[in-house]
Amino acid sequence: MRISGAMAFSAGLAMVAAYAVLTALRWPPKAALFPLVTSIPLLVLAVVQMVTDWRALSASEDAPQETRAALGVLAWMAGFIALVFLLGFPLAVPLFIFGYLMIAGREPWLLSGALALAAWGAFHLLFEKLLHFPFDPGWLIGGGT
Repeated sequence: MRISGAMAFSAGLAMVAAYAVLTALRWPPKAALFPLVTSIPLLVLAVVQMVTDWRALSASEDAPQETRAALGVLAWMAGFIALVFLLGFPLAVPLFIFGYLMIAGREPWLLSGALALAAWGAFHLLFEKLLHFPFDPGWLIGGGT
């Protein structure tokens, strides 16, 4: 059986998510909440994507467009990680959503801004107000400490 790059990437994400779930299950409930809330959907979606890639593998050969698309996704993921590192989660989430919708989604700036604001509000309400989850400030905001 031949394995495509997309299938390998999905399998890698599934393994990382499974490790995060198994690790978080040993933590106290409050500490485990955020990793479980993010890792369980990632695990499910990565497995679904892996099955989809496996089915599509027999139907077509890898195309250069798929390679470019995969590199684009990796670049957006790296950008999000960089934003989190530099600015912290509370600012990275709306900025990333706004940028992604404007650049990759080619959505109007008003819609992009409204959705980014809604995402920030939901993020702020859930993690900061309701769960009192402490987020570290980003490297730029926290002074590089």
